Amino acid sequence: MTTGVGTGAGGSAWKRAQEARRHERELREQLKVAQWEVRNWEAASEGERKVAAKLHILTRRGWRLLLDRRWPGTRAANVDMLLVGPGGVFVIDVKNWRHAPEVGDGHLTAGGRTYDREIGKLLKVTRLAEDAVGARNLSPVAVQALMVFAGRSLDTALGAVRLLGEREVTPALIAGRTRLRPSEVKAVADHLERAFPAYEDTSARTRSDTSARTRSAAPAAPAAPGPEDALFDVEGIRKAALEAARSAPIEQWMTFLHPDQLALVRRNWSGPARVSGPAGTGKTVVALHRAAHLAQRTSGRILYVTFANNLPRVQRTFLKAMAPAAADRVDFRSLHAWAGQFLRDRGVVTRLDRAKAVDAFSRAWQSHGRHTVLESLDPAPGYWQEEIDYVIKGRGITAFEQYAPPLRRERRRTNLRRSHREAVWALYEEYERNRTAKGVHDFNDILTLALDEALAHPGATPYTSVIVDEVQDLTFVGVRLLHALVGDAANGLLLVGDGQQAVYPGGFRLSDAGIDVRGRGQLLRKNYRNAKEILDAALAVVADDTFDDIDGTPTAGRRDVDLTYGDGGRVTRLTVPTRAEHDEALLTALRALGPRAWPDSAVLCRTGSERDRYRRLLTRAGIPAVTLEQYDGHPVPGVKLGSYHRAKGLEFKHVYLPDHDTPAAVPGDGADDGVARERRELHRSQLFVAMTRARDTLWLGSFSRP
Repeated sequence: MTTGVGTGAGGSAWKRAQEARRHERELREQLKVAQWEVRNWEAASEGERKVAAKLHILTRRGWRLLLDRRWPGTRAANVDMLLVGPGGVFVIDVKNWRHAPEVGDGHLTAGGRTYDREIGKLLKVTRLAEDAVGARNLSPVAVQALMVFAGRSLDTALGAVRLLGEREVTPALIAGRTRLRPSEVKAVADHLERAFPAYEDTSARTRSDTSARTRSAAPAAPAAPGPEDALFDVEGIRKAALEAARSAPIEQWMTFLHPDQLALVRRNWSGPARVSGPAGTGKTVVALHRAAHLAQRTSGRILYVTFANNLPRVQRTFLKAMAPAAADRVDFRSLHAWAGQFLRDRGVVTRLDRAKAVDAFSRAWQSHGRHTVLESLDPAPGYWQEEIDYVIKGRGITAFEQYAPPLRRERRRTNLRRSHREAVWALYEEYERNRTAKGVHDFNDILTLALDEALAHPGATPYTSVIVDEVQDLTFVGVRLLHALVGDAANGLLLVGDGQQAVYPGGFRLSDAGIDVRGRGQLLRKNYRNAKEILDAALAVVADDTFDDIDGTPTAGRRDVDLTYGDGGRVTRLTVPTRAEHDEALLTALRALGPRAWPDSAVLCRTGSERDRYRRLLTRAGIPAVTLEQYDGHPVPGVKLGSYHRAKGLEFKHVYLPDHDTPAAVPGDGADDGVARERRELHRSQLFVAMTRARDTLWLGSFSRP
């Protein structure tokens, strides 16, 4: 009789043998896993030791290296290294991979495997480091995520993470621009040492895993350089240090922010938001840091736009110095340049021709402006050209019923009765007929066409966020266009500016543009730029001029400002009989300042023609000068030279305002007082902007006229 397996004599023994074999297989599998983990920990330990040895030389240059720190709020997760030095704070993850790392299509791979999760983990702990140093008012742009590969040679980036080889890491850190002074390095490092305590293993691990981790964490300080350090690139470090010495240090405001500013940079806005405040309160600083903050945390692109065409170049340079990893994600453009490119990308044909547009208006004025009721208010055509540019076309008005009373003409003091508005409308229609006949567009047409295109195809741009600097200088159509790109999305639209610093006639209200910033507006009050004597002189110019901000709030000219710069500063006022004496006094003052201070100085003029005249004057005197149209934010050896308009958003230690007290051309004796008042107020606003560009010294020149 045949007996089945597992039954009868010996069946139970066989079953126990089978169970033992299964247990043996399980143990073998666990052993393999344990051995694999041990090898990985040993490899990581060796890689970390080698990289730490390379970084140890930085401690002799004032850096602090914190090894194997715990993630705050976790039981077992660790941070390989935290490095604090003149270049800022670096969160370092060391990799010792068998296969070479590769970056492509937005992914990190090695040996055919994707390691995006490792990038995500590093970014997560970097955010924790940003939170920690935020308590010391350190901007997020001063915190950098680094992934360093032992035994490899590379220098690239993946999003906000910089990927460096073992040989490249130390020269790269030395070559970075200076952000922290020695005392700040110590304070920040001490703070991080408390926030990220030394690693202690409290998790349930295998014995092999625990011993390997212990070996990884054992060296309290890097070992002395061994034979393998013969490959250490000493010459590369020497060259990097020399290059860093030649570079101008980053301004301190690029690293440390006031708590009020830092809160705005990192705030999660539920819709369109606005940051306002008097001159010198750091609005542009907040805007730039906000751009870097968003670029490091979102997948879309950020558009940073302003009205002036010179300012984006400077701001782009500043952001590259502040946050190199984020710079490629931010597009800096002037409004009209961006709108023109936007239309070309959409296949919309435009023919922008300023000269032909000016001729079209001149012809319209001859036939529909002269000898009309408009001449009784202002016989010069310029005022009425501005009325068309800033009030009618700037506000997107297409029918007389929209322009007729009771339309508010923001920033326009002249009272226009219905007969005046009818005459203006006839002038506008004739201008449009002439312009259309010439087949050309003006600047306002470009914005109107771009707005139509954006409204027709919502969501068709790559931008998740739009930051508008000097928003008060935009037209109504311009601000509607930028709003249309992102709508009311969270963190989508940030408007930065101050109505008191408007340098162009005309204006708008945010509510009219359909932009609601209630509960998402912040007023900055601390002045970080101007010495007291300079700010007092500037405020005295506009003390009696009230203004309506773009949110519709009437505001007095002399505003309450908290000074952080303290007392001091110097204002020099010079009045001489002739222009020749005036110009010689300017040259004398610049020569006394000396070539070393010229790069921190600016000569600002009322008009472009005056700027050209003073450029010739400085050239003949042998004083180098660069116009603000040419200036891109990099250090230059000469004096900056430009108009009041082009100085918006900039600052200088020393500012010279020649012939400053001559208002822009005002109407003749027969002109309406409203026009004259408007001109004088606009001139004072422009002068105020120019004066508040000065940090330490302000020179105000004037001369008598016949």
